[in-house]
Amino acid sequence: MSKEQKKASFYTQSQKDVLEAVESNIDGLSSQEAKARLDAYGHNELEEGEKRSLVAKFLDQFKDLMIIILLVAAVLSVITSGGEGVTDAIIILTVVVLNAAFGVYQEGQAEAAIEALKNMSSPLARVRRDGHVVEVDSKDLVPGDIVLLEAGDVVPADMRLLETASLKIEEAALTGESVPVEKEADAEVTADAGIGDRLNMAYQNSNVTYGRGLGVVTNTGMYTEVGHIAGMLASADETDTPLKQNLNQLSKVLTYVVIIIAAITFAVGVFLRGEAPLAGLMTAVALAVAAIPEGLPAIVTVVLSLGTQTLAKRNAIVRKLPAVETLGSTEIIASDKTGTLTMNQMTVEKVFYDGSLHEADDPIALELDLPLLRSVVLANDTKIDQEGKLIGDPTETAFIQFALDKGYDVKAYLEAYPRIAEVPFDSERKLMSTIHQLPNGQYLVAVKGAPDQLLKRCTTRDNAGDIAPITQDITDLIAENNSVMAHQALRVLAGAYKIIDELPEDISSETVEQDLIFTGLVGMIDPERPEAAQAVQVAKEAGIRPIMITGDHQDTAEAIAKRLGIIDPNDTEDHVFTGAELDELSDEDFQKVFKQYSVYARVSPEHKVRIVKAWQNEGKVVAMTGDGVNDAPSLKTADIGIGMGITGTEVSKGASDMVLADDNFATIIVAVEEGRKVFSNIQKSIQYLLSANMAEVFTIFFATLFGWDVLEPVHLLWINLVTDTLPAIALGVEPAEPGVMKHKPRGRKSSFFSGGVMGAIIYQGIFQTLLVLGVYGWALLFPEHAGNNHAIHEDALTMAYATLGLIQLVHAFNVKSVYQSIFTVGLFKNKLFNWAIPVAFVLLMATIAIPGFNEFFHVSQLSLTQWGAVIVGSLLMVVLVEIVKAFQRATGQDKKAI
Repeated sequence: MSKEQKKASFYTQSQKDVLEAVESNIDGLSSQEAKARLDAYGHNELEEGEKRSLVAKFLDQFKDLMIIILLVAAVLSVITSGGEGVTDAIIILTVVVLNAAFGVYQEGQAEAAIEALKNMSSPLARVRRDGHVVEVDSKDLVPGDIVLLEAGDVVPADMRLLETASLKIEEAALTGESVPVEKEADAEVTADAGIGDRLNMAYQNSNVTYGRGLGVVTNTGMYTEVGHIAGMLASADETDTPLKQNLNQLSKVLTYVVIIIAAITFAVGVFLRGEAPLAGLMTAVALAVAAIPEGLPAIVTVVLSLGTQTLAKRNAIVRKLPAVETLGSTEIIASDKTGTLTMNQMTVEKVFYDGSLHEADDPIALELDLPLLRSVVLANDTKIDQEGKLIGDPTETAFIQFALDKGYDVKAYLEAYPRIAEVPFDSERKLMSTIHQLPNGQYLVAVKGAPDQLLKRCTTRDNAGDIAPITQDITDLIAENNSVMAHQALRVLAGAYKIIDELPEDISSETVEQDLIFTGLVGMIDPERPEAAQAVQVAKEAGIRPIMITGDHQDTAEAIAKRLGIIDPNDTEDHVFTGAELDELSDEDFQKVFKQYSVYARVSPEHKVRIVKAWQNEGKVVAMTGDGVNDAPSLKTADIGIGMGITGTEVSKGASDMVLADDNFATIIVAVEEGRKVFSNIQKSIQYLLSANMAEVFTIFFATLFGWDVLEPVHLLWINLVTDTLPAIALGVEPAEPGVMKHKPRGRKSSFFSGGVMGAIIYQGIFQTLLVLGVYGWALLFPEHAGNNHAIHEDALTMAYATLGLIQLVHAFNVKSVYQSIFTVGLFKNKLFNWAIPVAFVLLMATIAIPGFNEFFHVSQLSLTQWGAVIVGSLLMVVLVEIVKAFQRATGQDKKAI
């Protein structure tokens, strides 16, 4: 074997060929050879990627265009204002630094996924070295080592099984399949078999739940299946969230606006009004700074943070802030089956006894001591702990839970029929038998197992106490009901028993499992969650397509998908695609056909990533759920990865943007609704801020053209700090508008300016400008201090300042909806908004009404008439916007924007 480990299909080879390939034998390696291979191959552990320094991570956060614009604005405002812009600059720098610090924290959280994967490895392994069984650290395992496995072990490396004795290995972390896999060393496996179908292999980090085995290590470290996943996880591209893309787009738009405004203002001032170039430059920069909503990054962060708090109360823990908004634009939800759409708990659903098929919830007369129930309860290794929790194989615990649900006192039942001997389960004969002492001195043999195998051992059947020979008609009836349950993707087991007078000397299958009495069939499944079907329906109504991606069998996946409504139960077309079929297609060919499939079964980690990328290539926003190690690469690749909080591995949680505390698909739909609300509220904040900033810029710009001195820098700074920020944050927590889950997803192509927002920003900014200039002009035409030019100017300046501030506070009510009237959206539903507006009003009025403050802000006391003009001018903003909204609704523009 070369120093480079082979990624061969060991599962297709014979044991002899595998041993030759890894240059080993059944007695294991010598210590000397093991050391030489360890030097050649390295330790059996996952490699760490190159870690960047904290400083590098911090500096990366400043590459965002919006951040760069803010930093430039901060510097220019200080330079051109002679120091008066220091306060503005400090605010901007504080926001930028906090935003960068949070970004570094998020990146550190994401790196924890690889670390968690490393920590999953088994600490010790029992191997044959120098002809003896010794315990070694699992990181010292090398290809060719012979490893012994037994129940309770964690498989320490990938290995080809050489011997198995009733060996069962739980591989849910790798495959997503909830039931442990029965391993067979001699099983013949085809080359296209997925991990879950490779019955002669054991994979690193899977758990041995039953029996024992012996295997030869074929791959270690990064060459194992888990190592392959770690490599995919490290190289997976982080997809920019729609929020980040929208903010980048907004940054570009603002950049162009700022440059155009600055250039026009400079040209007008210098070439038309004859200002000095330096003075013109200062005015241009002041307007440019006013055009930038410096509070926007902070407001977006606050809105997202409040959204995370809301989601946390509803069992959705958000690990990365942008994920809140991404949920709202989700178009595809690719969900794992086990534990998310289903209960992750095998449950009895149908039982066949006394010649009839019954639903699991049908009543059973306890006094009859149902033979079928007795068989599956006694031939059972489930343990019941002190808290009443069932511990054991999922199939066997399902039988016990069924008995408990029917009112059986299982503990008393087991005490009344003590087990004195058994024939353990064997994967070849697929049966398990136990022998119990009866009070009359006889013995009861209880048997359960595969129907086809058990029927071969039965000569009679028990029908409500009537014991009669099994005829062909009875055999056909049993086969028919077995088929009915199997076609519903139920896992079917049969029960049988017999009474014997003496214990055989040799307790074996040949002496115990003969001449049995057939009692019936039990059909089990990991059932869908009760609320999952409703959640799938809500998702479809919201324009979201749910698809199932699972490592489970095709028939089981299809049955659950039909029960949930992911696939139409009456649709005869094939909507299930398997991993083996996917392997046969190139990415280009798969891209042509993937849309017709809603269910993917028996898939590998690579398949999941390919499926996610196929949808992303179509421009769709994809959410992916998962709980296993095998889900981590696709969770990281998806636009939003959703991990499972209860059943999920630390690896899958670390790769996720959000974790479900209740592992419930319905919680995803709740999160989508919250995400849509968050985006809508960020839009409202942006609409409010940009329309207000546009009004400030236009007011000064047109006033400059008219030769008016309308607003001073201190006025703009105070309005931006008070009347902009508080209402904008309050708008960020507005209740969701009615019908938010009836609209189609926004998707990746939408922006903060879509849905009529851009038009609203423009016309509302113009309205504010006209009203402020109108009040200012009215103050000049109808002065209170005729003949005193200084007083006239001071009053007009004060009225313009008060009008602009009040208009923005009143306008905040308009922004509650782009098209709906403020009288129908609920004026006072938002408690924070109800506080923000009065507080901002008091802070604004304090600068005018309180002596000392008005001198600092260069404003005067106004008369009642002047206040009347200010109030009328402010309230006209509501009237004008209501008129425009009414026209838009009448012409159907509100419906076109959805």
